[in-house]
Amino acid sequence: MNWQLLALCLSCLSQICLADNGMVMSMDDGMTLAVGNMLSYLHFTPGDTLWFLGWVPESSGAMVGTCIALFMLAVIERWIAACRGVMEFHWSQQAIIIASDKLNILPTRSYPIGFIKRFTPPFIPAHDISRGVMFAAQTLLNYLFMLTVMTFQLGFIFSLVVGLGVGETLFGRFGSVTHVH
Repeated sequence: MNWQLLALCLSCLSQICLADNGMVMSMDDGMTLAVGNMLSYLHFTPGDTLWFLGWVPESSGAMVGTCIALFMLAVIERWIAACRGVMEFHWSQQAIIIASDKLNILPTRSYPIGFIKRFTPPFIPAHDISRGVMFAAQTLLNYLFMLTVMTFQLGFIFSLVVGLGVGETLFGRFGSVTHVH
C-alpha cells in the first residue's frame, strides 16, 4: 500500500514540477542573447549572430563585407557542384574502361546484353575519396547557408540567392556535362 501512495505522490509532484519548468513560453518578443536580439521575422537591421557568437556584423561596413563573403561562398558552392558534375562524367567513363578491361571486352557503345543494367562501378580510391570530400564540402556549405537564412536577415538571404544564381550562370553548364552522351 505504501508503494502505491509513493507512486501517486511522485506522479502528482512530477506534474506540478514539469508543468512550466519555470520558463515563460511567450514568443512575442525576440530571443535575448548576450549580444543582441534574434528577430523572428524578415528584417534588414544589423546585429544578427552569423554562425558563431563572435561573428556579429553591427556596422554597415561589416554588413557589406559579410554580404560579399556570403555571395562568394554561394558562387564557390556552385563551382564545387560543377566540378563534381565534370568529375562524375570523367570517373564514369574511366570506370567503364576499367570494367571492360577486367571483362576483356572493348569499351564501345554496344555492350553485352545486361552489362549496363548490372554494372556497378569499381571502388577507385582516387575517385571515391575525392567524391566524398567534395560532397562533404558542398553539404557543409549548404548547412551554413541554411543557418544563415535562419537569421531572417534579408541582406544575408539576398546575398546567398544572388550568389547561387550567379554561380549557376557561370558554372551550371559544366555540371550538366553528365547528361551528355
